[in-house]
Amino acid sequence: MIAFGGSLQPDGSHLFPVRVYFEDTDFSTNVYHAAYLKFFERARTEFLRAHGIHHAELAAEGLAFAVRHLEISYDRAAHIDDLLEVETRQLEMSGARFVLEQILRRDGEVVASAKVTAVLLNAAGRPVRLPAALRARFSAH
Repeated sequence: MIAFGGSLQPDGSHLFPVRVYFEDTDFSTNVYHAAYLKFFERARTEFLRAHGIHHAELAAEGLAFAVRHLEISYDRAAHIDDLLEVETRQLEMSGARFVLEQILRRDGEVVASAKVTAVLLNAAGRPVRLPAALRARFSAH
């Protein structure tokens, strides 16, 4: 059983459960394509939280993450009431950016996947290098 907020795995990846609700679907009861982005966003937030990185703390320092690039593949339809799981794993980190891979599964079968490049921005909206303390939180896992 995965706890609320998901669970950090020994390899540093993170698992996050998602239940499909009526509001996530279109008229056919399949998940609407944009809802997958919300599932991935929630999982990224919990991935960061599991690594000790909180959006509110970053905001207090005048920093925020923003998605710079996103590639998504829809392999199968998810449906109302499905219980899904998003696996998030760090692929690379350099300068102001990091790249994550996210895989959404239903009973072990891939439903959708995404490769996300996020950048750290300052209050003026300019990219800034990831602080050493933040980098260390990722490398600890």
